[in-house]
Amino acid sequence: MQKLRVAAVAMNGLLGQTQENLNAIDQWTSRAKDSGAELILFPELVIHGHNDPRTWYNAELVPDGPSVQHLCQLAKKLDVCLSVGLSEKRNDIVYNTQVLVGPEGFIGSQRKIHLSRDEVIHYEGGSEIPVFNIGKWRIGMIICYDNSFPELARILALKGANVLLMPHAARMKTWTEDPDSEKAAAEFSGKYFRMIATTRAYENSCYMVLCNQAGKAGIVDTYPQDSPNQPNHAGGCLVVDPHGEITAQTSFEKVQEEILIADLLPELLWEARSQPNYTIRQRRPELFRLLSETRNF
Repeated sequence: MQKLRVAAVAMNGLLGQTQENLNAIDQWTSRAKDSGAELILFPELVIHGHNDPRTWYNAELVPDGPSVQHLCQLAKKLDVCLSVGLSEKRNDIVYNTQVLVGPEGFIGSQRKIHLSRDEVIHYEGGSEIPVFNIGKWRIGMIICYDNSFPELARILALKGANVLLMPHAARMKTWTEDPDSEKAAAEFSGKYFRMIATTRAYENSCYMVLCNQAGKAGIVDTYPQDSPNQPNHAGGCLVVDPHGEITAQTSFEKVQEEILIADLLPELLWEARSQPNYTIRQRRPELFRLLSETRNF
């Protein structure tokens, strides 16, 4: 394992504007590469937009669709790995999917497992929790609401992941044109992201890299314009080390597209996992049967 420079990009995934979103990904990737980034994380559903009414029509094959092929070419050209969210269509079923591509092409994908709010209108939940080896590190991806379920991060850590990517299109709080309203929404998102990312990192002695869509992506006509279900995302990025300490973060003071660069250091991972109370070593799975039982609440 070696030092890995990562970038997290908070950008807007405009509804139904696939080519414009891909063009923006190209630009952000070039900027990240210029900063030395080797692994670049983009938000959930950033290619096709979050809950676009035309999601079924816009969704593409993975990996053979044009958007993933575009990402593969970009990754090869710039010699980087990219994690990017889009709507995937397979056998007429649509999934909220995060793909991982590298210089050699398509590496793999993660389908969102737990669907929040109105996402059930458009998407089917996934059923696999894979880990991917990119050479220097082993990668797991946990999409937005899935991060609220601690079992996913634990399973990925047990499977050997040492860095977990947390792409979001989180509708945490709406805002108006008033700067104070916008600041309140950004701060609210930052408080939640810091809580969830530091907890998952500490629980599993993993690095966490998080980004969120940033901006108002468009209007969904089936909802009032001030509805919390509109695709309005307050942005933000952060990186947390395996001790649960924040390595780098954006300001969370306004909603804006931005990029965060940080180095993942293997010595911090080894240090966290060599502690006598390293939780994965001390766990008692024979007592955890209840976690796999279905119960009504």
